[in-house]
Amino acid sequence: MANHSRHVLHQLRELINRDPDRFSANIYTRMFAIDPDLRELFPAVMSGQRDAFFRVIDHVLDVIPQADGHPELVEFLAQLGRDHRKFGVRPEHYGVIYRALIAEFASLLGDYWDDETAQTVTQAMMLTTGVMRGAAETAPFPALWSAEVVEKFRITRDLAVVRLLSKAPLRFAPGQYLEVQIPQRPKAWRSLSPAIPPNPRGELEFHVRGVQGGTVSCAIVGETRVGDVWHFAQGHGTLHIEPDRPVVMVAGGSGLAPLRALLIEMSKRADTPPTHIFYGMRYPGELYDLVVLRRIAATNPWLRITAVSEETTDPWWITAVATPEALGIEHHIGTLADVAAAAGPWDEHQVLIAGSAKMIEATRRRMLIAGARASLIQHDPVV
Repeated sequence: MANHSRHVLHQLRELINRDPDRFSANIYTRMFAIDPDLRELFPAVMSGQRDAFFRVIDHVLDVIPQADGHPELVEFLAQLGRDHRKFGVRPEHYGVIYRALIAEFASLLGDYWDDETAQTVTQAMMLTTGVMRGAAETAPFPALWSAEVVEKFRITRDLAVVRLLSKAPLRFAPGQYLEVQIPQRPKAWRSLSPAIPPNPRGELEFHVRGVQGGTVSCAIVGETRVGDVWHFAQGHGTLHIEPDRPVVMVAGGSGLAPLRALLIEMSKRADTPPTHIFYGMRYPGELYDLVVLRRIAATNPWLRITAVSEETTDPWWITAVATPEALGIEHHIGTLADVAAAAGPWDEHQVLIAGSAKMIEATRRRMLIAGARASLIQHDPVV
């Protein structure tokens, strides 16, 4: 790429980073002015949508000048194109997005918008919208599938287990997460990890904690009822197990779900490597799935379980299903990051981490200090 083109894209990136929300809001305003019907595809509150849109464009402007070919960028944009089908975005809408982007970039650059600059920007945005459109048009599977809630029960006041049945084939891998929309919050999509691997019976299970300020998670815990129909889009994530290397898993709270699905799948195989899972919560009584983990370990000697809690006793509102001690499970007091790291060394292990963004970052840092190789640490994107 010529120096002038690199300079233009770098300058654009600096301009949109001065006020990301205003940039995204201007784009959507232009889009809705070109095609007012597009507004119906998006939720009433669009702050999250605007932030996601900005991050995509910022990433495009950052990557394109770096090298020729852009295979990773092309795959990233293709996945976005396939994902956006769930919003009802049709191929013709990408022309609207392209026009809005070009108009906004021309406005931002002002007097610097000449023929050479216009060519650079239009090529970058044609790549962006063209790849997304092409991927959407050639996607091999339907944009959406659905499942019906057949059981829901509360574990604690802010944690629920939801089980569903789907008549459609389950197209995800153990350890992946799915984009989910519930009837109580239409147009709001959230990512949830199934706690069991896909099976031919169409069974799904999710463990959902109501996060403070989380409209979807709190609605699931408080409002989901048997008979509700949930809609699902694409599966994401790459958590997986290599059979030739020992495994350490670190699961914080409901982050246990994807690792539990992997453990169930691993129990069906003959080449499963030695695996040590650290499962932690703030209070010992919140370790709701120790019974299931103990059941898996009882018939699979390759699995070792360590329970972790930050507190030694439970508050009055928690009634423990079973304590670690009653189940014969090793129990440590402390943070997951500290307890798991101290049990190393982990330099020969593949490390899988699942939980909150804060927990993932803390655990990854401590495991690296404990000798784990960065190339062998897996976790889903930290948002």
